[in-house]
Amino acid sequence: MLRDMVRRHARAVALCCTGSGIHQICEALVPLAIGLTVDHAVDGGPPSAILLAVAGILLLFVVLGAAAGMAYWRLNGAVLGEAHRLRVRTTAALLADPGLGADRRTGDLVSVLTVDATAAAEFLRGLVGIVSGVAGLVVTVVVLLRVDPLLGLGILLLVPALTWAVRRLGPWLERRAGARQRLVGRAAALAAEFVTALRTLRGFGGVPEALRRYRDTVADARDAALRSATAVSLVEGMGLLASAIALLGTVAAAAAMVSASRITIGGFVTAVTMVSFVGDPVQRVARGVQQIFAARAGAARITALRPAPAPDTGPAPGEAGPPRLRAAAIGPVTGIDLTLRPGELLGVVAADRAVADTAAEIFAGRRAPDRGEVTFGQLPPGHPDLRRYVLAEPHAVTLLGRTLTEALDTGRDTGAAGRRALAAAHVTDLDEGLLDGSANLSGGQRQRVALARALAAVPPMLVLRDPLTAVDAVTEHDAAAGLAAFRRQSGGATVVVTTSPALLSRCDRVLFLPDRGPAVLSTAALLGADTGYAAAVLR
Repeated sequence: MLRDMVRRHARAVALCCTGSGIHQICEALVPLAIGLTVDHAVDGGPPSAILLAVAGILLLFVVLGAAAGMAYWRLNGAVLGEAHRLRVRTTAALLADPGLGADRRTGDLVSVLTVDATAAAEFLRGLVGIVSGVAGLVVTVVVLLRVDPLLGLGILLLVPALTWAVRRLGPWLERRAGARQRLVGRAAALAAEFVTALRTLRGFGGVPEALRRYRDTVADARDAALRSATAVSLVEGMGLLASAIALLGTVAAAAAMVSASRITIGGFVTAVTMVSFVGDPVQRVARGVQQIFAARAGAARITALRPAPAPDTGPAPGEAGPPRLRAAAIGPVTGIDLTLRPGELLGVVAADRAVADTAAEIFAGRRAPDRGEVTFGQLPPGHPDLRRYVLAEPHAVTLLGRTLTEALDTGRDTGAAGRRALAAAHVTDLDEGLLDGSANLSGGQRQRVALARALAAVPPMLVLRDPLTAVDAVTEHDAAAGLAAFRRQSGGATVVVTTSPALLSRCDRVLFLPDRGPAVLSTAALLGADTGYAAAVLR
């Protein structure tokens, strides 16, 4: 993922490395310019030489300032753009395949989409920092070798030793950064769950225990953050210590060389100011290494939420179509044989709720039956193309947006269909404005809006799971009639997994899944004589 990131921003990275490198090179040349000024202008030179030297130093600052400004501007744009892209792509992957985040808490997913996406994008900043820091170190070594080979040799020995030490600490940094980000995600997940369940916690007196658990989790996250900060501080401290040692050693050596007339006063000034500057590129390299290993930890958490590449299975299997089940079985229920016809409304009743959940997953194309087979036209279950063919509306729904119109927006042109869907689901009596999470709607009103949203999408196949359990009997009767009429007019196949007599009476066929034994495919009127079916519907 990080290699792909660099390839996407190759032009920006190249420009930023060039600009930041020029900035470091010009900064490294400033001590040399000062030393040359002392030797050739201050020490007995004409006034014009001093003016020329000052102009040259000012020019260096103009160049390094312009180069740094361009590099930072492009780099910030690339980092922010990449972080946004990672958030959007990962969110799209989660929405397209809910199974990717099924084992993660909501707060943990939010942490991945914010903290980890930002950390992963900082890989670009770390890379540019290392390249520019190395450029500054190279110029520093060359200048010191010019002043005196022994001074340059000291830096040549110091830099590889520091680089080796930082590289050895890299995996340790990555582990601590990963642990910090994981525990921060856990704390965010726990906070989101407690806020969602606050009324329930207050109801049975669980708030003190919830607070205790949250404090413990936050304390673990704080300790992990402190350990990560300690590791980062150690790396940066090593750079500062190395710079201080180099400065003291260089000052002592250069002073001895001046006393022995081995170097000039200008050379002494150049050496001391150059070694004073060397701390900046060293810190850039150390900080860049820390950012790269933190980015690797963040990228690993993001990659875990990305879908695996689809295996190459040869030519495309064909077009999607209504499901066909052959000798299918769900647990103890056997003998499920049916082909859903276009425009048909099929009801599914199960004596066992777990069997009903599994049946909804099978008709949604998310899994295969325990035995037998199911195909959707020429596609197997789980095929990516089924996402464009089947719309499965869950029982627990979430309404997005601040208005009813926004809540019905499915990303398609649903203007006329949306108005007809509102009428079919009997939502015309609701206010346009919605509070956060549709808090101003009752459970039944939310269900009707969700049903209207599903109808407005006009999918080729619609799977509903208990869509009208929270409405009164009269509204259920009217909404069921509107649902059946809307879907028959649109020509799409519909599967309703429910025990509602109002919905089942409008189905063309009903599939009854008993506790065990063969399934029964008939109509609601004929199945009324079956005691198992009657018990499931009337309970």
